[in-house]
Amino acid sequence: MHGDQRAIDYGIKVLNQKHAKPFFLAIGLWHPHIPMYSPQKYWDLYPASKITLPPVLENDLDDVPKVGQELAAFRRDEHVRILKEGKWTEAVRAYLAAISFADAMIGRLLTALDRSQHGKNTVIVFWSDNGWHLGEKQHWHKSTLWQRSTHVPLIIAGAPLKSPGTPRRQPVSLLDLYPTLVDVCGLPAKTGLDGISLGPLLRDPAAKRPPAVSTYLPGNHATITEKWRYIRYHDGGEELYDRKADPNEFRNLASEAQHLSVKQELAAAMPPQSAAPKPDRKEFDFDFSSYTFKRK
Repeated sequence: MHGDQRAIDYGIKVLNQKHAKPFFLAIGLWHPHIPMYSPQKYWDLYPASKITLPPVLENDLDDVPKVGQELAAFRRDEHVRILKEGKWTEAVRAYLAAISFADAMIGRLLTALDRSQHGKNTVIVFWSDNGWHLGEKQHWHKSTLWQRSTHVPLIIAGAPLKSPGTPRRQPVSLLDLYPTLVDVCGLPAKTGLDGISLGPLLRDPAAKRPPAVSTYLPGNHATITEKWRYIRYHDGGEELYDRKADPNEFRNLASEAQHLSVKQELAAAMPPQSAAPKPDRKEFDFDFSSYTFKRK
């Protein structure tokens, strides 16, 4: 049995219990993630002959500044090996199978919720932690500020909202999730948060909001609106993409003088400085007896 199946089993168990007080249930799934092992029936959904590889441009990185090229080159050996071994189609197929496996597991959880006594008074939030390159810009994995890496699914259901099922096109941030739950659950408002409640957007699909900002490593930021993605790296290197005309981000417009005011407006949303990096997990040991991390 896959670990994700066990996680869903746990979630179903909790939903089938009676709760005297409101509760928060978080279920995390591994898929889609390396290693992308999924039951065969999910592979069978995607015959190799039907797989469409992502769009790529041979000289895509030529107009990307130095730091952007360095981020794209991270783990480049894996991209080279996948191409050398002729496994690109199979790798994409594995990713699609993993997504469908995760979808099926989530379906089990939602079915259990509908059948439980909590189905009518539960706010559901579905999201992912990061996007994933599948060879675009000669890169696999995450760790960039482009669309493929920073775009994640985000679905909110069960909250007070207008026009359920209507997509909201405005870019938002995962930092917005906590203030959103505080808002829609009627909890006391919090101050000092970087995120902005999505409540107004849930109540009005056309609501205006500030641009979304993503950061990867100190001093590297991307500001995203419905039309633009502006990236500025710690050394001053820039990228600007018209998201509507160029969804694959093939043409960097940052050097074109007519877009100076656009860059200035988007730069104003970026943080003036980056917080110091926190210790990463390599600096901790995991204690299985207490199920806690301890600093080395």
